Amino acid sequence: MGFAKDKMAPTAMGGTELMKYGLSSRIPDGLLDDFQIFLSRVHEELDPNKIKIYWHHDLPWDPAATHLKETWHQFDHIVYNSNWQADMFNKVLGVPYHRSSVLENAIEPIEYKVKPSRTDGIIRIIYHTTPHRGLELLVPVFEKLCEKHDNIQLDVYSSFKIYGWGERDAQYEALFERCKNHPKINYHGSVPNTEIRAALQDADIFAYPSIWVESSCISMMEAMSAGVICVHPNYGALYETSGCLTRMYGWHEDPNQHAGRHLAILDETIEDVKAGRHVEEANYVKAYADLRFNWKRRAYQWQTLLEKLKTEKPASKFITLKS
Repeated sequence: MGFAKDKMAPTAMGGTELMKYGLSSRIPDGLLDDFQIFLSRVHEELDPNKIKIYWHHDLPWDPAATHLKETWHQFDHIVYNSNWQADMFNKVLGVPYHRSSVLENAIEPIEYKVKPSRTDGIIRIIYHTTPHRGLELLVPVFEKLCEKHDNIQLDVYSSFKIYGWGERDAQYEALFERCKNHPKINYHGSVPNTEIRAALQDADIFAYPSIWVESSCISMMEAMSAGVICVHPNYGALYETSGCLTRMYGWHEDPNQHAGRHLAILDETIEDVKAGRHVEEANYVKAYADLRFNWKRRAYQWQTLLEKLKTEKPASKFITLKS
């Protein structure tokens, strides 16, 4: 297939890898043969005989991306996963818009199932992304909410092992132990995406007090598709991913202030789920996510772009970029 080699851990199965394998399995055989697609990092020489695409999943201030300020012209096309990301690369690194496209990340829609809370009354909250994105804010917020609500539970699916970086979990071991020792928190670590999707079918609320600038958020896409109410700040591209249809609040630089804002909206959302006031909202958001982020739609857009680039490949020579 037409993806360039990279030096990421061979076992990594984060969002970038999900998009890579998701696309390659949906593109007609042979179409990628004429391309060299780099995913966020350039770890091999540029092939002058290939159509070179830089598919970005990172941020312009990431050390692996800053070279684009000088090297953007070496690529035939740049693909971003959000309009916010495209705008940031233009403003921070000066990468022009004219040789790029925005093709958002995609998911397979998740079949909606009646939530267990309808029968057992337990409101299930889920956090299913890596720990550095806000878990340290969520855990104390949840502990505080347990003083008011006796029917809530938190399921935490979080570990750097998803990227093959298990050693980075060390700095969060105390936080993981705190989760394991709490009677209403279930810590699951890193699990395959199929298990996450199944867990989302049972969850009521995705609590995400993000402190990490996202260029896109597949975790939120899947939560929306599963009919889960999302509680998060308007940080990075989260407002774009959500379509501003979620329980979104203004981000705050101070962690304590941020936690307070998250607590207030999460408390309100728990009350709404208890009373069933969220059902129409969840159904609407699911329909929106299933249409907007559907892999069938995105694969067609990718195929259209690839075929267009094959007919328009410029004759100009590109300087080889050293790995």
